Amino acid sequence: MEHFTFGRRNGLRVSELSLGTGNFGTGWGYGADLHTATAIFNRFAEAGGTFIDTAASYQRGESEQMLGTLLAGRRDEFTLATKFGIGSPDGSGVLQTGAGRRAVFRAVDGSLRRLGTDYIDLFWVHFPDAITPVEETIGALADLARAGKILYAGFSNFPAWLTSRAVTIAELRGLTPLAAVQFEYSLVERTGDREVLPMAEALGLGAALWSPLGGGLLTGKYRRGEEGRMTAWNRLVHKEDGGRKSATVDAVLAVANDLGVQPAQVAVAWLVERARRSPTGVVPVIGPRSVEQLDDYLAALTLEIDTQTYDRLDQVSHIDLGEPYNKLAENDAPRGGDDAAIRFHPVPQS
Repeated sequence: MEHFTFGRRNGLRVSELSLGTGNFGTGWGYGADLHTATAIFNRFAEAGGTFIDTAASYQRGESEQMLGTLLAGRRDEFTLATKFGIGSPDGSGVLQTGAGRRAVFRAVDGSLRRLGTDYIDLFWVHFPDAITPVEETIGALADLARAGKILYAGFSNFPAWLTSRAVTIAELRGLTPLAAVQFEYSLVERTGDREVLPMAEALGLGAALWSPLGGGLLTGKYRRGEEGRMTAWNRLVHKEDGGRKSATVDAVLAVANDLGVQPAQVAVAWLVERARRSPTGVVPVIGPRSVEQLDDYLAALTLEIDTQTYDRLDQVSHIDLGEPYNKLAENDAPRGGDDAAIRFHPVPQS
């Protein structure tokens, strides 16, 4: 598995796939037990994967606890990321959530304890805190970095304007810079194309893309009546709409049939190619619940899709960027001097 720096603003090395461990544990009544999680973790490591992503809230803390067991004796072989802010086994009340200084300090100590480590490579704020000023949050994260408890910080599920503000404040005040952003992105969820992904690429931030299969929709399994996140958990899923999403699933299934591979491999292969075309570090976050699912993800790394196939999937899944981008595309207006003109091209039409 290839490795690169997670963006242009740091030296954090990550593998081209990140192992998301939301399925490690059974605290939600849906997930993998320790035996299965161990097999997934070892298979990912054998394939060269080193980037592990979890959260204090996953499986009511079981995910971090399992990783603490799996990382014992080999912690320094992996880049470990975890998230905080929406509750943990230590509590989910008003004093234990959010991104204020107290919550930040309590969260990191809890995660370090469950993970059985003395440092976290990348500490994500899981969701924006509408109450705490972002200045306070990034100041607290900088204090954790100075204390050696975290090495890098990132924002997960934040709007682009708020991330941009935090990046600017950190630069002006000499604080630990934000390293990366994390957000949902797949062939059936491309709203990140409007603001978040262009922002990350422009500012040199790493980008972690979660739910690359659209909650299982892109595998086609729900058309076959199979179980999955939609049937077992009914959260963080996409459903067919008879329009763009349905057409996208149709295209993925058709390409998979033509190539003789699983639809999941096609969906992830497109995303990997999209990541490789990015000027900054972009990493899909995979979330297998079995070794078989993991093998489909890994197979996508070597599945070659030609330009025609890539463009076919790109066009069928595109979204309307809205204003002002459509107007800019219509006018094809350059920005800046002639030597550095940036033109906005029209959104492809199906």
